[in-house]
Amino acid sequence: MDKAEFVDRFGGIFEHSPFVAERAFSPTLGEGSLRAETVHDAMAGVFRGASQEEKLGVLRAHPDLAGKLAIAGELTEDSRREQAGAGLDRLTAEEHARFTALNSAYVDKFGFPFIIAVKGLGKDDILNAFETRINNTRDEEFATACGQVERIALLRLQALLAAS
Repeated sequence: MDKAEFVDRFGGIFEHSPFVAERAFSPTLGEGSLRAETVHDAMAGVFRGASQEEKLGVLRAHPDLAGKLAIAGELTEDSRREQAGAGLDRLTAEEHARFTALNSAYVDKFGFPFIIAVKGLGKDDILNAFETRINNTRDEEFATACGQVERIALLRLQALLAAS
């Protein structure tokens, strides 16, 4: 697999941030069968080594949970599937209002959207995490959000490579 093929295949793993795949590419990485953990290690290493501004850009590329993009049907396919799997596409009006209020408060406080790997979680789990994490400091939450981005990337890689 050459670099263009690698970026085409894995460029969306870190939400709208193909630079991660571009920098992670190595000719030896594409030899033989690709393993999610191997690709993830390379990509997570790039993400961890990125500048604070680049990391912030990756965080800001993520959509609000149950937010405007979800309502308008404009999420990436991965985000749509992840949010639907957690039941965020089936919120009551009251739940949606709570998510909207938390999304706004969170972005106002931290400058990036709330990010959580939703696989295996339900809407109540996510709301509880939201309500807990909004009390973090910006540095704590930045680190937590970056860890969640890496978790999401691993889950996406596992799904992508299992399907091929």
